[in-house]
Amino acid sequence: MFLSGADFENGKVLFIDKPREWTSFDVVNFIRSFLRKIFNLKKLKVGHAGTLDPLATGLLIICTGKKTKEIDSYQGMDKTYTGSMYFGATTPSYDGETDIDRKFDISGINEEELPVTAKSMTGEVDQIPPAYSAIWVDGKRAFDLARKNKEVKLKSRKVNIHRFELTHIDLPRIDFTVECSKGTYIRSLVHDFGQSLGKGAYLSELRRTQIGEYHVNDALSMENFKKLILDDTE
Repeated sequence: MFLSGADFENGKVLFIDKPREWTSFDVVNFIRSFLRKIFNLKKLKVGHAGTLDPLATGLLIICTGKKTKEIDSYQGMDKTYTGSMYFGATTPSYDGETDIDRKFDISGINEEELPVTAKSMTGEVDQIPPAYSAIWVDGKRAFDLARKNKEVKLKSRKVNIHRFELTHIDLPRIDFTVECSKGTYIRSLVHDFGQSLGKGAYLSELRRTQIGEYHVNDALSMENFKKLILDDTE
């Protein structure tokens, strides 16, 4: 299939497997610059349908050209994640971006209580996003304020946790699967899980495997995306 710049201007939907330590905007900016250079385009609209944290990997839906008008429809779809948490400690960012600020003794924890607690956290819940998030606060990103040690107060939001299942427990590591609505912060879910047990927990790994009916198995790595375009234009 031969692709042209006009194809991307008219609109394409790309399924990308986001690498770890790339922001979602890094992916958007790279794809925009790459396509503009390859096809000699003066400008090109490119956007993503749902942010993934820099330390997360997995499915990122990218829309180009006229397809950017459909971004909201993808953002509204339910999401599925697999991940791991470190149980027995907390960090300010609720993940590995920041250093551990508190440790807990988990030697007496009843492991049978863990999956029961996870299941009790399903349904519609009021969730407070992490201070280290991309939410706008008084014209600035919350994470910018948090990194400057400024107080960040975010309002709770209603989200739906359809499934929160612990798939493997080897303390302090706990693996899990989550199916949830848009707007859910898995970091907050993990943090709240630790708090509900009187202990701490922070997210150590996260991978988005599905958005609606679209699966990460059908996504392209950044290298394969570049190769696909370059091979097609030779």
